[in-house]
Amino acid sequence: QLQLVESGGGLVQPGGSLRLSCTAPGFTLDLYAIGWFRQAPGKEREGVACISSMGTSINHAVSVEGRFAISRDNAKNTVYLQMNSLKPEDTAVYYCAADRVWVEAMCKMRDYDMDYWGKGTLVTVSS
Repeated sequence: QLQLVESGGGLVQPGGSLRLSCTAPGFTLDLYAIGWFRQAPGKEREGVACISSMGTSINHAVSVEGRFAISRDNAKNTVYLQMNSLKPEDTAVYYCAADRVWVEAMCKMRDYDMDYWGKGTLVTVSS
């Protein structure tokens, strides 16, 4: 069974940057579209960004558009979430999730479309 591992979270000051990574040791991620999701304390989980299996389809939530960028390097079996201009309201546990696909198609940012989830990495934006 696919196991996703997130890394790169931590404490950062407002305006700072972090890059999250999502890997799947022992598996080939290019068979999956990937989504990044986050859940802040007391709030529902929300989609942040998604990328199709070959990277031809990318989407970002309005709340992070222009600040966050999802990308993938299938040769390194890794999906990234570059987060810039971070705000306190970006504080959350960030999860990557995988949607098994058989053709290249538009990516989805809905949690019920995802087949596998990582355990998450905490991002705290605070001065």
